[in-house]
Order: sequence, then C-alpha cells, then structure tokens
Amino acid sequence: MERRFLLSLVASGATALTVGRPGNAWAADTTQTERSVGKPDAKHTVIEFFSLTCTHCAAFARTTMPQIKEQYVDTGKVRIVYHDFPLDQIALTAAMVARHLPEDRYEPFINALLSSQDRWVFARGVDPIAELWKTAALAGMNRATFDKAIVDDTLRTFLLKQQQDDTARWKIDATPSFVINGQRHSGGLSFDAFRKLIPDS
Repeated sequence: MERRFLLSLVASGATALTVGRPGNAWAADTTQTERSVGKPDAKHTVIEFFSLTCTHCAAFARTTMPQIKEQYVDTGKVRIVYHDFPLDQIALTAAMVARHLPEDRYEPFINALLSSQDRWVFARGVDPIAELWKTAALAGMNRATFDKAIVDDTLRTFLLKQQQDDTARWKIDATPSFVINGQRHSGGLSFDAFRKLIPDS
C-alpha cells in the first residue's frame, strides 16, 4: 500500500513534504473547503457521498473511479465533488485527518485508505488510529498535525452538519451515493451505468 500511495502522490502532481517540517501548505485552515477533482468549469458535476469504512465505496474507488477519471475527469468533462458521509466514528476520524492534509493530498489519501481497509479497519486486533497515523505520515503529515486533526471538534461538527444537510436535501441513506447533474443515484455504479447518466458521453 505504501508504494502505491507514494506513486499516487507523484501522479497527482503533489510535491513531497518532509515529515515534521511544516511549510506554507499547512499555514491556512482549509479543512472546511470543498474537496474536488476536475476542472471548475466542467460541463457535468458529480457529488460523491462516501464513507472511508464502506467496503462498497472501496470497490467503487477500485473498479469504476479509475475509468471515470481517465475518460471524464482528466478530459475536462466532469468535476467530482467529494462529500464525507461517515458511517461510524472511525470513518469520521479518518475524514478529519484527510481534511487536515493540504488539499492536493486529499484524493490520494482517501484512495489509499479505501484501498487498504483490510489493514487499518478490519484486521483483527488492529488499532485503527495507529494505522491511520502511519498512512498520514506517508502523506507528509507531522504528528502534531495528526494529533490536532483527531480532536478537531470544529471540523467534526462541520462534517456531521454537512452529512445532516445532505441527508435532508438529497435523501442520502447509503454509501456510496451520487448526485449527478442534480439527480440522486444510490449504490456503487458500474462504469457503463455511470456513462449512461452523463449526457452526450
């Protein structure tokens, strides 16, 4: 997982940070700003509601999202907006840690967590927080920032309020769920199913 994660950082264009050495990327508090990939002026917007401890979300990230990124995001047709929808306390804590990373590290980090659920969430006898710290350190987060992230009550309140608002507005009751051009779709989508939901694709 560590090698795949580091390679994903390189592919994303992120510049490695030295663990324990804060830089300008850590200066501004952007923990509550939107997390997305794709061009801001893309014709289509997809909101993805996901939980970092959801196995169906992990399957979607592994099997469908790479094709979506290649054919729709990277070509400027689709922008994906990520909405954390944590199903349990572990997922909420992981989401808080993810949002304390520089914004360009967010997507590679959540992909790393989704692809390694069997190690940091579901392995027998595992300490999820300790394993979460290992992955955060690989992303360049120092221990002080990690410790701050996992007790960030302001961010916790923000994420839970956003989840509540999403439930009320979009009737989200399962993960993954998607709002594509204003229409809700529940469950992991295959690439063919996703393609049918994007007009002129």
